[in-house]
Amino acid sequence: MQLGVIGILGAGRVGTAVARQALKAGYRVKIATAKPADEIALLAEIITPGAEAVDAAEAAAADLVVAAVPLHKYRTLRPDLLAGRTVVDAMNYWAQTDGVIADFDEEARGSSEVIQEFLAGARLVKSLNHIGYRELEVDGREAGSADRRALALASDDDEAKAKVAGFIDRLGYDPIDAGPLAAGRLFQPGTAIFNAAHTAEQLRGLLTESNEPALP
Repeated sequence: MQLGVIGILGAGRVGTAVARQALKAGYRVKIATAKPADEIALLAEIITPGAEAVDAAEAAAADLVVAAVPLHKYRTLRPDLLAGRTVVDAMNYWAQTDGVIADFDEEARGSSEVIQEFLAGARLVKSLNHIGYRELEVDGREAGSADRRALALASDDDEAKAKVAGFIDRLGYDPIDAGPLAAGRLFQPGTAIFNAAHTAEQLRGLLTESNEPALP
């Protein structure tokens, strides 16, 4: 059974891993970069067989869009194309590897909150950022599996969050609602949750602990 269409913006390691896992789950996948579709067609055919290389506008028109461009290139995303769209922010700010980016380094807000301000009309959901791209393709399990890994998601839009939760479940992971978009700070780089495997129970516990006021 083929499900909806997933648009992937970015053909790096994360974007292509999400594309392959989505294809495996039964989705139709359209992948785009800043380049014209014909310039990435061969790349898509080799690295994400089954995915369609398209222009960014077509990928942005998908049922659900995954933003997986390098964070320092986030302003190449088109706010006009993504207005009203459910967008998964799978990007991370990691200064030690990507260099200092003033837009994020001088901010108390989480990186997704900055992205949401830029993509003002998008229905942004932070997720898929705290699992390695290699792990994404091997850690997926059937629903109900005792060792099923959980992934957090955060958004100010409940409907968008529910749609992304369904997508995460199809990919083979338990979706855990972390709360509003600001809660995305709890699973950014440098946190206990980031890039470590947790079951649903463990992840809920970590989110609860992280939300508790610091003791005096």
